[in-house]
Amino acid sequence: MLTPAEFLKYTQWSGIATLVFAVLAIAGFVFKWGIRFRLVGSTGFMVVLTGGLFALSLAPLSRTVIPGAVRYSRVYDNGGTQVVITTSPQITPSELEATLRQAASDLYSYGRFGTQAENQLTIRARTIIHPEPEISVPLYLGQVKRSLSSREDSQMTIEIYQDKFAQLPQTTS
Repeated sequence: MLTPAEFLKYTQWSGIATLVFAVLAIAGFVFKWGIRFRLVGSTGFMVVLTGGLFALSLAPLSRTVIPGAVRYSRVYDNGGTQVVITTSPQITPSELEATLRQAASDLYSYGRFGTQAENQLTIRARTIIHPEPEISVPLYLGQVKRSLSSREDSQMTIEIYQDKFAQLPQTTS
């Protein structure tokens, strides 16, 4: 993944190319070249490209990676305060805690809305178990509650439902 410093380097090169296209466009008008309007279009495109690269050099594009987190899928999201993720039935409590932290980091967004009464994002983790053939039962293993107003939430609470892990199928190794 590119770093902001690399985007800044590309912005500089793109800025130089933009200036070259602008000089060529001006020369096209002075000497009445047939491609002068194409050069104006190319210069405009280079301006937009340079502006985009500059914007990418300002904002970090890094994603926080929590060690020990396992793969999860989002199965429900109301766009506000409630999210449900699903995990593998072979997950351990420590992996679930790391996965909930990862989901809390990944699913945080300034665009989520909450009410005055509930300004917290609740992410619940579940898995599907099959107690009998052709019967599927969702089993909620834990949840995390984090602030909707602050990216760095020091008051994040994680609950792991230890009693639910006893209902998971035991794998034989």
